Amino acid sequence: MTLSSFHPYVYYATRYPFAKGQSSFPRICYASSIYLISEGTGLLITLGKTYVMEPGCLVYIPAGQLHEWLADSEQPMVHICCYFDWSYVERSSISDWAAPICYQFEQLITDLVGPAFPYPIPEVLTVDSMRPWIDHFQSFYKIGEYTNRKTFLRSLTTQRNFQDFIEYFLHNVLKVDYIPDPRIGRLLVQMEQNILSGVEYPPSHYYKNLHISRGHFFELFKQTTGYSPVQYMNRFRIGRAMEDLLHTQISITDIAEKYHFSSVHYFSRLFRKQTGQSPREYRLTEQFKSKA
Repeated sequence: MTLSSFHPYVYYATRYPFAKGQSSFPRICYASSIYLISEGTGLLITLGKTYVMEPGCLVYIPAGQLHEWLADSEQPMVHICCYFDWSYVERSSISDWAAPICYQFEQLITDLVGPAFPYPIPEVLTVDSMRPWIDHFQSFYKIGEYTNRKTFLRSLTTQRNFQDFIEYFLHNVLKVDYIPDPRIGRLLVQMEQNILSGVEYPPSHYYKNLHISRGHFFELFKQTTGYSPVQYMNRFRIGRAMEDLLHTQISITDIAEKYHFSSVHYFSRLFRKQTGQSPREYRLTEQFKSKA
């Protein structure tokens, strides 16, 4: 799965209490799944390991991974769980339930197993406080039916709440190397809005508002975007200029002025550096392609 196709979609989410000594039997879920043990105890058996499950355990099982749950005979565990894909997979051809489970492994249709997440996620960890996790789960509880014309509007709210949960989940389980600093993410929205409004602040404006040093700000910005702040702002402005060159008849001089380049010559130089073409060459080439 490429990150450009990353769009988590939940099929089923619920609270599931096990009976005393109940087993899920060895199984493979077509979709990925996340479980919070909210009460009781039990065992998880997967990949040759046996994990003791207690309240506060958070478990991630990727799609296609063999596993079995076994509840305690006295204090059976309770799952608060969800079944989802990192990007939607249509499986109505094999099941009326949107998150099918396979118990006969020779019948598994591997082409319908959900995509893997591109970064490692720990199978089991323990959360400090269950309340925020339970609140998130409860906001997107969903029966395992496919979305239809009667439920698609309600499904929008469910999926939006699930997106919030997945963001919360990833921030808690991924290593720092894989997580862009959320402050920079919010800053990028502000920075882009400022550019489009004709207000262009220097980098010092942003790192002073974040109350961090210039060096730390530049480091975080580069980790998040791959560019320095000035490079990012120029690439954003060039990107908007490319749209105007392709879809409008606005003159190159007016486009340079529209996106607040100091001169048309400076605009053309930056444009060539980023695209390998002058603005005029880009307009002629791309418009020719669209008419071909």
